[in-house]
Amino acid sequence: MIKTMTGGQILVQSLLAHGAERAFGVAGESYLAVLDALYDVQDRIELVTNRQEGGAAFMAEAYAKLTGKTGLCFVTRGPGACNASIGVHTARQDSTPMILFVGQVAREQMGREAFQEIDYRQMFKPPIAKAVFQVDSADKMNEIMAEAFRLTQSGRKGPVVIALPEDVLTETAGFEQAIVTPPKAKTDIKRDLEDACKLLREAKRPVCIIGGSGWSEEAIDNFQAFAEREGLPVATSFRRQDLFDHNSPVYIGELGTGANPELVRLIRDESGLVLAVNTRLSEITSQGYTLLDVPKARQKLIHIYPDIDEHGHVYRADVGILSKPDNFIDHIHALSGCGNCEDWRQKLRDQYTKWSALPQKRDLYAPDMNFVYGQLIDKMSEDAIVTTDAGNFSGWAQRYIKYGRPGRLLAPTSGAMGYALPSAISASLEMPNRTVVGLAGDGGTMMTVQELATAAKYGAKPIFILFNNGVYGTIRMHQARDYPERRIATELHNPDFVQLAHSFGLDAVRVTSNDAFVDALNQAIAAKKMFIIEVRNDPMQMTTTKSLAEIESF
Repeated sequence: MIKTMTGGQILVQSLLAHGAERAFGVAGESYLAVLDALYDVQDRIELVTNRQEGGAAFMAEAYAKLTGKTGLCFVTRGPGACNASIGVHTARQDSTPMILFVGQVAREQMGREAFQEIDYRQMFKPPIAKAVFQVDSADKMNEIMAEAFRLTQSGRKGPVVIALPEDVLTETAGFEQAIVTPPKAKTDIKRDLEDACKLLREAKRPVCIIGGSGWSEEAIDNFQAFAEREGLPVATSFRRQDLFDHNSPVYIGELGTGANPELVRLIRDESGLVLAVNTRLSEITSQGYTLLDVPKARQKLIHIYPDIDEHGHVYRADVGILSKPDNFIDHIHALSGCGNCEDWRQKLRDQYTKWSALPQKRDLYAPDMNFVYGQLIDKMSEDAIVTTDAGNFSGWAQRYIKYGRPGRLLAPTSGAMGYALPSAISASLEMPNRTVVGLAGDGGTMMTVQELATAAKYGAKPIFILFNNGVYGTIRMHQARDYPERRIATELHNPDFVQLAHSFGLDAVRVTSNDAFVDALNQAIAAKKMFIIEVRNDPMQMTTTKSLAEIESF
């Protein structure tokens, strides 16, 4: 039955049709009609009110990464869109499905640089977003919404931006409820797999690198079973280490900013074949494009990826297969009999075991980062969700924390600062019965610290560990290496984080010793509500391998 509705109401009905349950945003006058339509469906769609659009976009991105659904974010025009752009960039780099809805000036005002007017089709055009739409009439709303949801989940997943002219949202049009059918992503790749199987069976010292988004739990389980059956060593791409159980005898480590140098050397110099599954082999994962030669890798390369534009974009694979991970895993039985190098697998596994073992000698600093992470590893539940920011403190998390499904890692491959706090809040709201641990430095925390108000308002309960060393650590490290004794722009003046947390009604403590951290972590675990631990760490303890003084004198 066709009903007459406003553009804002059609938008909300389309959200319901696509299974939306939660959205994030900062209210704005440019999309009041959407807010009014959401008022009528509060029992079905929860709209989380954020305190800054960057935090809202990060929360939507984290929600999508955690659930596999399309994340939803609403912001107002101009400044709101600019603030939210960091979340769009993160979703693009992380291949995360997300829709950013942006208010827009009325149609008759466009092109005059009206108040807060921006041409979003120019601002967010690919490759920032997968696509940008502007709804120019209410009767096009449903069609554009369906296309946006489809695009976020198709090929290489990613963000779509929809601009909403203010007058379109109050304009009326006929609306007929559409039946939404998820797009089918099954393709016949049997013939491609024959070529891949031949290469794998002939390969000396093969390595698999997996990554990207869009994996189902079933696909992950089946791929692990395949790798273990074949004895195929598996590495994960940058900040995707939660895709594979680290206790598996075939897991060999992650290829990120602090990758094991010996793992990198072995893949680069000794491996004869790389099976890349659902990873772009980006700059970080490829260690600055040195792991494999560009454009033709020195190793044989089998590349499985769902977006045709990525095939051959950087690397010319010996066998390229256009497929989503689940579809590839459905056909993986065809690759039987390709594990032929047990000594090689064991060699790679041994170097991972050695690299990921926390040093026994501690107490060099107070509190000591090795000790802090050791306590976290010992006391985190197996299904814990870990969120992390950009910064040197995360080197310990990348190197030492071991994941097993359904444990999860939410971290931006874009290197965005300010991500850990909003993503921890989002994860806690979505999965309140899971332990959520957020990890951030003082620099990153201050970029989205206002979202503590969101945590307090909605009862999110992550454990948030704030490493406060008073500097932008990563930049200070690079200065020490490239411009020793010429420090500038990295010293930070911070608030009293404990008092700040208390002002929001949240529990927080500051620790300056190992023993104090043990007590604080026990309190946080027992609290069953948001608990912030500020760790006052020495900036000299800069990386897992070198102090700041050692870097500066190198």
